Order: sequence, then C-alpha cells, then structure tokens
Amino acid sequence: MKSYLTVEEILNRKHFTCSEVVAGEKGLNNMVKWVHIMEVTNIKKLLKGNELILSTGVGWQENKDVFLSFLHQLIECGASGLCIEIGIYTSEIPQQVIDFANEFDFPIILFHEEVPFVEITQDIHSLLINQHYQMISDLENYSQQLNKLLLVINHPHEILTFFQKYTNLQVVLRLNELVTFMPQVSPIKEKTIINVINEAQINKERSHIGIQTIQVLNQDYGELYLLCHERNLTELELLALDRTATALAQHFLRDLYVEEKRRIEETEWMTKWLAGELSYEALMRHLEEGLSDVKIDGGVVAVCRWSSTRTHGSFDLTYFKLFIRNLFEQEGFHLFIIEKNNYMVLILLNKRSYKTWKKRASEGILRLMNTDYQKKKNFPIQLIGIGPYYRNLSDMYKSYEKGIETIKIQEKLNPNTTTHFYDDLHMFRIVSLVQQHQDLREVVMEYLEPVIDYDKKYNAKLMETLKTYLACQGSKQETAKKLYIVRQTLYHRIEKLEKLLGSDFMQPEKRMAIEFTLKTYEYLFNVSSSTKKSYQL
Repeated sequence: MKSYLTVEEILNRKHFTCSEVVAGEKGLNNMVKWVHIMEVTNIKKLLKGNELILSTGVGWQENKDVFLSFLHQLIECGASGLCIEIGIYTSEIPQQVIDFANEFDFPIILFHEEVPFVEITQDIHSLLINQHYQMISDLENYSQQLNKLLLVINHPHEILTFFQKYTNLQVVLRLNELVTFMPQVSPIKEKTIINVINEAQINKERSHIGIQTIQVLNQDYGELYLLCHERNLTELELLALDRTATALAQHFLRDLYVEEKRRIEETEWMTKWLAGELSYEALMRHLEEGLSDVKIDGGVVAVCRWSSTRTHGSFDLTYFKLFIRNLFEQEGFHLFIIEKNNYMVLILLNKRSYKTWKKRASEGILRLMNTDYQKKKNFPIQLIGIGPYYRNLSDMYKSYEKGIETIKIQEKLNPNTTTHFYDDLHMFRIVSLVQQHQDLREVVMEYLEPVIDYDKKYNAKLMETLKTYLACQGSKQETAKKLYIVRQTLYHRIEKLEKLLGSDFMQPEKRMAIEFTLKTYEYLFNVSSSTKKSYQL
C-alpha cells in the first residue's frame, strides 16, 4: 500500500547528498505529491498541499519578515517542506525562522552547493509518475484478490481482515448500532476511535481518516472507516477503501438475496405453524436443522404491529431482523420471524428456565423499543402483543391468536401503551370476549380449570374456599368461620390455590377476572345439566 514519497526518502536521492536539515526534523515523514520551484513570495493561491518547494531565496533576499511570511504561507497551504540553495541570495537562515519551522514540524533543507533544480524536479516527478502507475497496478491486483475472496467468504469479517492486513491500519465497520473493529481493540480504545470518527464527520477534517458509505439497493447500509494517526492517508489507501466498501455492498446484497429466498421458503411452513395446520412431526422436521443442538422448553409468540404509514425506504428491515434475532438470543430465546399483513410475528422458543421466560422477554422487548430505529421512528412499532406461554410447540398458533387479541384489546386502552402480555390483561380479555358475544366457557376454564380438576381428583373443596375467601375480601378469620374450618386448614387451602392460580390471584386485576369467571361458572352450570356434565368430564 506504499504509494507515496516522504521528504526523508527524497533526501536519499543523488541530488541531495550535499543537503542539510536545519529545522522541522519531525516532519521528515511528510508526504510529497509534487515538487515546485518557487521564487515569488505571495503563494496562497498557487499550492494545493503536499508540495516540496525548491528556492534560491531571491524572493526575500535576507529580509527576515518576508521570509517568515513566505514560510507561514507554506505551512498554511500544507506544503511538505522547503529546500533552499545557500549562495548568492541566501547566506544563512535566521534563528527566528528556524524556531517557527520547528514549532510546526516543517522541514527546512539547505543545499550548501549549487544544485540543478530542473534535474531534481525531473528525477522526483519521474519517480512520482512511476509510483502512480505502480499504484494503479497495485489497486487492480487488490481488486482482483478482493473479487476472488467474495466468491468464497461467508462473513464480512473476512473482507475486513483482508483489507486490514493489506493496509496495516485500523479498520472500522459501522452498521447502524453494530460496530466492528479490525484489529480488535480494548473497550476504552473503541470509545476513543468512535469519538475520532464522529469528530471527523462533524468537522469535515478527514486527512487522517477515510470514510466510505456502503450503499445497497440505493440505501445507506453502513459506513467503512480507515484510520491513520501518524500521517495523511494515501490515494491508494483511499481507493482501496472505496473498492472494499463496494465489495462489502456486494456481499450484503448477496446476503439479502439469500435471506429473501430463505424467508420465502420459511414463510410457507411458518404460516401453517401459526395457523395450527402443521403436525408435530412435520414441525420437528422443519425445526431440526436450527435446533439440533438446542434444548427447547416451550415458547411464546410476540406480535408487533407497525405503523401503516411506514415506508420500506426509511429503514433496513433485513438488518433490523438480524438485530432482533441477536437481541433475543442474548435473552435466551431462539427466534423465528415472519411478516403477516401489517404485523411482524416473533416466535420465541425458550432455551433457558421456564420460570424466567417472562422477565427475559420483557427485557428483550424493552431493549427493542429503545433502539435507534424506534427512537428515530424509522421503524415505528405501535403495539406489541405477547400471547401465553406453551410448552408444546404445536400450540404456538394459540399464542399467536392471543397475541393478536392482545393488540386488539390494546387498541381500546391507553394509546401510550406499547407492550402487554396476554396473561396480564385479565379483566380486559373477558370484557373483550363479552363485547364480541363469544362463548365464555374457554376463558372460564382457563382460569378455573386447575381448581376444578383438583377438587374433582381430591374432593378438596377449593372452589368453595376460593368463592368464600373472595367474598370475605381476603379475611382469613372470617373465611374460616364461614367455612366452619380451622385456620390451619384454610392456610393450607390458600397455599394450594396460590400454586394452582398463581401467587398473584388476589391482585386487583386478576382477582376481578377470577370473581367474574366464578359468577360465569355458576351461571353456566345452572343453565343445563349437559353443560355441567361437559365441564365435569
């Protein structure tokens, strides 16, 4: 990647054998793009930067102030250094000039003998032109190797590694919230580099940093950065940065195509899964590949509804899916994603303890809602409905249906509500069912079936105890008195009710739902003996 000359390298050429560096030694690694012979002293509009200036000093002729003004202009224009022929017009360099040059690490080189400036420029320009041709050849070679690499790689890290080894500089890839450093650095160094990048983008100062946008399907997919702290980036490095960004865009485009093809294939069987039309055996065959080494203990479905006014051009849906998948993987879920109408459906299969699934799912949803996408409204999720948890994966369609129902209920509630678990809606679920004039048997049994079954099996009279306990407003003394039992027996029954109904069954919302279902249960049982018989079976 060496495509430039430095002042120090030029000093090794044959015409500089009699030269002496009298100031700015720290700037000898300055890059030289061209050599100019310059005798005028007003030069602000004549230079473009990185020029090595040759002069006899005729322009200032021992005038220190003019000399200082000339030197100041050279530094302002970004010149690489100044070579002065000591002789007729200049006999010595004032100490003030030397001090000024040292302050800015600007090299001043003296020729103690007469030298042919024309031959110097011819020599250096020939060298620069040859390097330019070599740069084109090197860039072509790099591009060919990069194209070959694209045919066999499976991850963008391999492209970043190849680019980093070729440049031997710090490489950074930023894809929205995901930032990759090559080579890897410490967390403290990561923050420092990110700050340098952000400042460069704000201040437009990019001599030491290269920034290239990665565009996929006319959208900004991410940015690739190349950083060098010791010097300015070379033209070859910047061109290689551009080629690498193009290669990454091609890689991501291929991934998008593969992802789209896989999504189409997955959509068919996942649609059947969520419709309850897929047998357990068929489901296991589809899940076998992704879950061969993973133990799954049930799962839940989260339904995300986004705004109907969203536009696909304002966000990268494929990247967002990758982000969501990574997010919930960290929370202990294996994730399947499918789009249905105006919903994005997340099937969360639990890989950890059943007891913590709800807390982990809540953490995942909270992180999802706090992403930059959501904050900037590039991916405006309006509502999220999370269905009940099922141990049997064939029952995921039930969780999906109730996730949809949760969103429908949320639409009737506070518009600021963004996330709800179906299990937490309690009375609202019942109100919804009544409003829709649907059969209440299912919801009654959803709450009371564990107690009914337990009474049927052990004749424990838990239903009677539950009804009396609620009627007594949770007073244990009054409940025991009405049931004609000792308080120890009551405590045992209440403990059993907590295990069957949940320890929160006396919380206001859930208690209201249980009281409603108790009344509904009594009503259903008094309507007909056939109904009663069906519930007892």
